[in-house]
Amino acid sequence: MQILNPPDWARPKGYSNGIKARGELVFLAGLVGWNAAEVFETDDFTGQARRIFESAVALLAEAGAGPEHIVRMTWFVLDKDEYLASLQNLGAAYRDVIGRHYPAMSVVQVAGLIEPGAKLEIEITAVVPDDPAD
Repeated sequence: MQILNPPDWARPKGYSNGIKARGELVFLAGLVGWNAAEVFETDDFTGQARRIFESAVALLAEAGAGPEHIVRMTWFVLDKDEYLASLQNLGAAYRDVIGRHYPAMSVVQVAGLIEPGAKLEIEITAVVPDDPAD
């Protein structure tokens, strides 16, 4: 996996501008912040994000992958202001669960999500390298 950032570009904080990877692709559906029984345990934005990260790690493990294999995350949030106000706590939750691996990311504010009670939804793409040393 190679992080893509031209030398004259500022280094982004908390994400990568691009990633080059080769291997087996793993696609995770849009995950919301509920537990394995599809019950929301919190309506806290960061709490739901943490649950999404934990669910993603569990799903990736099913594919023989880990958080270090994530190459892209697309976040869909209901409230941009709530997202921005949560950045410090989101960063801490992200590092607790995902670690210090920062894939390419996009955040989009949407008018609504399908699951009532969801404050955000995240789609994830991972690449498991052909050569485990990569």
